[in-house]
Amino acid sequence: MKIDDIRRSYTLNKLDGDQLNPDPIAQFELWLKDAIAAELPDPTAMCVATVSPEGQPSQRIVLLKDVGPEGFVFYTNLGSRKASELAQNPKVCLHFPWHSLERQVIVYGCAEQVPTSQVMKYFLSRPKESQLAAWASEQSRPVSTRAALMQKFAEIKHKFEQGEVPLPSFWGGFLVRPQQIEFWQGGEHRLHDRFMYSKTDDQHWSINRLCP
Repeated sequence: MKIDDIRRSYTLNKLDGDQLNPDPIAQFELWLKDAIAAELPDPTAMCVATVSPEGQPSQRIVLLKDVGPEGFVFYTNLGSRKASELAQNPKVCLHFPWHSLERQVIVYGCAEQVPTSQVMKYFLSRPKESQLAAWASEQSRPVSTRAALMQKFAEIKHKFEQGEVPLPSFWGGFLVRPQQIEFWQGGEHRLHDRFMYSKTDDQHWSINRLCP
């Protein structure tokens, strides 16, 4: 197999400047609705990129759990690699790859922790097994075997068998406040449509078309 021969044409849609909402969050919500309506697998999945103190980038897929005028929210173990790196450098990049729609959105911004009350509200809305998993997993830390992980899960499940599972002190969420948001629509002959929203000094948004 020659991977350099793998390619396809992008012909589903075009994106013109007069089609864009002047508010990038509103534009994102329109595209997210399209992804959900198209029944894409995991339409809220996004790649979160952070950088270590040594300058080493790292990426992982997480699920977007809220979006609004202030930005994009996700939740995680505060001892995880991404949380540790965000504590050192809050600059972050989010990437939504909606391949079958020939679209992608890239968000550049800074992350800050959300209030505990908001974390609690979301945590209590999760399935109980997911709540238990949050307690059982020391995210990003080494574990000897999967059996050891499952044993810890069983112990936690027994411990909280009755009643609600409390919010772990080491579990929280981040709000990514965007400074730039790029919308990419695949185009024929690799002449893709790209538009970059950038926040101005007066907290408005400018829009520029980018070369593909």
